[in-house]
Amino acid sequence: MKKKALVAGATGLVGQELVKELLDSRVYDVIKVISRRKTPFSGIQGVEEHIIDFEKLEKYGTLVADVDDVFVCLGTTMKKAKSRKKFVKVDYVYPLKLANLAKEIGVKQFLIVTAIGSDRDATFFYSRVKGKLEEELVTLDFPSLHIFRPSLLVGKRRDFRIGEKTAEWVGKPFSFLLIGPYEKYKPIKGKYVAMSMCAIAQEKSSGVHIYESDKIRQLGKVLLQDN
Repeated sequence: MKKKALVAGATGLVGQELVKELLDSRVYDVIKVISRRKTPFSGIQGVEEHIIDFEKLEKYGTLVADVDDVFVCLGTTMKKAKSRKKFVKVDYVYPLKLANLAKEIGVKQFLIVTAIGSDRDATFFYSRVKGKLEEELVTLDFPSLHIFRPSLLVGKRRDFRIGEKTAEWVGKPFSFLLIGPYEKYKPIKGKYVAMSMCAIAQEKSSGVHIYESDKIRQLGKVLLQDN
């Protein structure tokens, strides 16, 4: 019997790649996409697009009720959010609300993208928010929780982010210097993250699992070769 998935954040780089991977996998007969705006997958067979108000997530319990796997790729930047309060809403409040809803309904597997360096005691505000979110998710005690911590994401985005694009242009020529313990800081393709999420969701492993960027890249490369 095929499964059902729910994806939050399908307009972003990883989210778009993830929906494509889930469709290509043929493991899921229904992929529910929840978003604040129209996604590139509207009208595609096998995808249910739901435009929702994330401020009222608790009203959408029926969307989560019958899914097997929840994938969360929500995220923004400080520049786009324009304030710490709005950033926290997108990167902490909304994912945690969705996680609580999924836990209450009995979802067995929860997979989420955070970021490299996530730590509630980190110097950088961005990393502290991500770290606090991870800690809260662990306390929910999902049967299966998978946390993906990519470094700088590269790939074709729906929206152009000059800061990230500049970092990509500057960082690529020096990537070869990032070896050994520093390899996880290399920029990583959003497609590798999506492929890894899709593949790991099929392993049915229990407990809490954290994947650093270098491990995600390695798995992504292997999966790409297998295809």
